[in-house]
Amino acid sequence: MASIESRGIVLRVAVNVPLMRCFDYLPPADAASASRLVPGIRVRVPFGHSTRVGILVGLGDAGSTTVDRLKAVNEVLDETPVLEGEMFALLNWASAYYHHPLGEVMMTALPVLLRQGEPAVVAPVPYVRIPPDRAADDAATLDRAPRQRALVRYLRGHPEGIAEDELLRTMPGSRPYIKALSDKGWLERFSGQAPASPESLPGPELTTAQTTAVEGLIAALPEFSVSLLNGITGSGKTEVYFRIIEAALALGRQVLVLVPEIGLTPQLIARFRSRFRCQLCVLHSGLSAGERLAAWCRARSGEASIVIGTRSAVFVPLKAPGVLILDEEHDPSYKQQSGFLYHARDLAVMRGRELGVPVILGSATPSLETLHNVARGRYREFVLPARTGDSVLPAIEIQDMRAQHVEHGLTRRMIETMARHLEQGRQVLVFLNRRGFATSLVCHDCGWMAGCRHCDTRLVLHRRRHELRCHYCGYRQGVMDQCPECQGTRLRALGFGTERLEEALNQAFPDIEVIRIDRDTTRRKGALDEILGNVRDDRPQILIGTQLLAKGHDFPNVTLVVVINADQGLYGVDFRSSERMGQMILQVAGRAGRAEHAGEVVLQSYHPDHPLLTCLQGHDYAAFARSILEERRETGLPPYSNLALIRADSTQALRVQAFLEAVADQARAAPVPGVEIFGPVPAAIERRVGRHHAQLLLQSEDRAGLHRQLNGIAAALETLAARHRVHWSMDVDPIEIC
Repeated sequence: MASIESRGIVLRVAVNVPLMRCFDYLPPADAASASRLVPGIRVRVPFGHSTRVGILVGLGDAGSTTVDRLKAVNEVLDETPVLEGEMFALLNWASAYYHHPLGEVMMTALPVLLRQGEPAVVAPVPYVRIPPDRAADDAATLDRAPRQRALVRYLRGHPEGIAEDELLRTMPGSRPYIKALSDKGWLERFSGQAPASPESLPGPELTTAQTTAVEGLIAALPEFSVSLLNGITGSGKTEVYFRIIEAALALGRQVLVLVPEIGLTPQLIARFRSRFRCQLCVLHSGLSAGERLAAWCRARSGEASIVIGTRSAVFVPLKAPGVLILDEEHDPSYKQQSGFLYHARDLAVMRGRELGVPVILGSATPSLETLHNVARGRYREFVLPARTGDSVLPAIEIQDMRAQHVEHGLTRRMIETMARHLEQGRQVLVFLNRRGFATSLVCHDCGWMAGCRHCDTRLVLHRRRHELRCHYCGYRQGVMDQCPECQGTRLRALGFGTERLEEALNQAFPDIEVIRIDRDTTRRKGALDEILGNVRDDRPQILIGTQLLAKGHDFPNVTLVVVINADQGLYGVDFRSSERMGQMILQVAGRAGRAEHAGEVVLQSYHPDHPLLTCLQGHDYAAFARSILEERRETGLPPYSNLALIRADSTQALRVQAFLEAVADQARAAPVPGVEIFGPVPAAIERRVGRHHAQLLLQSEDRAGLHRQLNGIAAALETLAARHRVHWSMDVDPIEIC
């Protein structure tokens, strides 16, 4: 140890604090720990009056540093780095690109238990399987135990075994049946490992377009490339993914599949389980801390051949990476909206480059940024222009709502159309991206409107729970009987949401089951799976839902889709509103007519002649995207320019304004050619959760110039006193600017 100190060696440690620098420490006192000092390991260090877990990012010469003023590392936590190779490089790049503290970036990439200093190991994962000597036994002997019989049938499809926690997620509520079958000798537990040779079952015959895509994508293995799989809904993108995964597994490689929402993972996992005979692990925010660590370790060790996860799974370590797949690449859920403001799609592309493996971006409605990269030759494109099998795209009708009698968002003609489909034994999906019963509660006498105490928003009426609720901060209060301003009793519920629509459709169709799918009805763990299980039954039903219904779900008996308020994004505050509107409409329209029955889609609009809606009516997303891209080009908006937002919030509006004005003054005092600075201006909803919000916008066609300007701002902020009076963030490539 003495020899290390005599050379003046110091350790550069990234600590999980909001400061744009690393911290110097001396090596630990014992020589055994000092011998393990390599970048990427975790160390426990003294910090202020406490200790923190940090990441060793480098060893350096003390130089002019006064070594006797430095503290020593308390403890080296790892035998080998938890962040190494390409991941270590990726996180350093991400910290620089997003101008975010390296310590926070690196800790974001680790499971919570590792951030807290827990060992990067887990107990052996318990697996279950049918014993070989029972493999041929007749499960009919379990005729009085249908759930046990179903479990046996499922496990027979996995002769190599399945992790018990994954089995419980796939078949919720199975724990007592696992025990019962184990007691009967039908099931055995063991500490499993991944099969030496992952296998896959045969898939359906490919279409010509699918064959072209598969051949082109497999040809890219194992070199780095970025490809867009641009396929309309129902065109078989998942089957193309499966063929690429088969090829990667055959090469002994792992596959990472990212999906935008937790709600998509159970259905997707079931499809993977029915196709592949290998171990897979799942990573999303719905897991416990222990489950996330176990999945992280299984991916890192190579035990899991397939890793499926949401946004943060882009950071999972892979022992033998083969391909990265991003499904629904256009989805805004891939952008982190708090803390480290990264975009998982962009990080996946950079990670693929670091790893030297292909990246596949799949969507029926690609983002304009991705289409722009295709046009510039940066990404390859494979198009799936038609649905598989006998299924055809549904006819889309734009229903003119002008001069029509509308009740709870529906016209009489629409009710008749729904009745026609229901009488044929089909299902109807009604899409309304607005929860609650009514959007506001108003006094008919004085005009008072129920508003949130903490936000500049109206309270939404949720009549079933008899409460008013803010959808921004979660504030709730009971529904009053009198107006607080004039004490009048004529309070009226204006507007409508999914709850009110559900009530109206129950009245219109008393003999038809109405199922509402939104955040309120799926809050309980496992609730979404239960609801989707009921929907799959072959009987007439009405499904009402928000965007949860638009993403990736397959409802084979749905033949009619109704989009309430299709105009919602035409004139939005954010410049991306129309793009999001088109993507959402085509995604939800794609739920109709996916089986042998023809589908029909009705868009209710007060602007039926709008050219963007006309493009959507013809399922022509390419023309829709070209139109918006031309508008963006003429106005100099992304992807033809680059944006960054500096946001700030405080309990006092004057502090926010003063801080952002000081930042703007600093930037304008050291201008970078080509970078424009706008603001500061209040946010579209200025007061949220009791805090006042404002923002400063920077725009430039030159990405490098924009980052030089941001570097200067970041350096100036280190000495700006006003930074301590507000909460602030720097958002590079924001997906919302309102």
